[in-house]
Amino acid sequence: MKIELFTFCDYAQENGGKLTIVGTFDTIISRNFPCIHPQLSVVIRIRFDIWEFSSHTFRIETRDLNGEMNMDTINGNVDVKGVGNATAVSHLVFSITNLRFKTSGVVNFILYIDEKILSSIPLHVRKG
Repeated sequence: MKIELFTFCDYAQENGGKLTIVGTFDTIISRNFPCIHPQLSVVIRIRFDIWEFSSHTFRIETRDLNGEMNMDTINGNVDVKGVGNATAVSHLVFSITNLRFKTSGVVNFILYIDEKILSSIPLHVRKG
């Protein structure tokens, strides 16, 4: 399995296997801390090979550079089914509201598939 896309954005949706993604970013700027970011979406596109077609568990954790979690863990299952091709894609799209940041820094979003880390991306939170 391979990550083809892992991003933050202002808005995302999946419709009929197609992704709509608006306003990708990796930095949030706030004048004051603590701060609350009203809404963001996390989008992940995973490509699975034919021998990986089955049900997989996933988990997304957030950790700052001190190892502290910034939000509740997202858990779930993804059922991968083929449509006659040697590979298949699955999309994970999450909308997160009122994400709280105590201070500026970096928050890593870590994706686990079947209890193994598959990928991570940083979200930079700066004072500005």
